[in-house]
Amino acid sequence: MVQKVERGTKTWEQALRSLMNLCARSEKCSADALRLMKGWGVADVDAQMVLQRLVSECFIDDSRYAAAFVREKINLSGWGVYKITAALRRKGIDSTTISTALAECGGVDMSERLTELLQRKIRTTKAKNSADMRAKLLRYAAGQGYDFTTARNVVERLIKSDEQCEIFDF
Repeated sequence: MVQKVERGTKTWEQALRSLMNLCARSEKCSADALRLMKGWGVADVDAQMVLQRLVSECFIDDSRYAAAFVREKINLSGWGVYKITAALRRKGIDSTTISTALAECGGVDMSERLTELLQRKIRTTKAKNSADMRAKLLRYAAGQGYDFTTARNVVERLIKSDEQCEIFDF
C-alpha cells in the first residue's frame, strides 16, 4: 500500500531517492542535503539517517564538495581566498577541509587571476583620476575576496602601466 503524504512533504525514502538523484548530477554538501530535507518536511531524525546513508554510499563527501567549490570559484568566478573561505564556512564545511581544498588548488597564481579581473574592471569603470580608480579597484578586489597586499600590488602595477599608456578616460 502506498503511504499518502501531505503535499510538499516527503518520506525519508522519497528524500533519499531524490537526494541520490541530485547528488548523481552535481556535488552537494551535508548542509545542502539537510536544508533540502528540512524544506521537504522530513523529520530531523529521518534526515540524519538519510544523510548518514548518503555519506556511507559516497553520494555526499564534504571534502570532495569543497575541492570542487574551490576550483569552480577560482577558475570560473574569479573569487579570492577570503570569499571562498567565507562561503564554505556558511555551508558548514570545517576549516581543516577548507584548508585542504585551498591547498589542492595552490597552483593557481592569485595575483595573475586578480590582474585579469582588474584589467576587465578598468575598461568598465569611470574614475575622476588615478587615485579614484585606485580606490575603486581596491574595493572591487576586496569584494572579490583578495587580500589587501596582493590587491594593492596588482592595482599599483596596473595603474602605473595604464598611466604610461594613457588608457584612462578621466
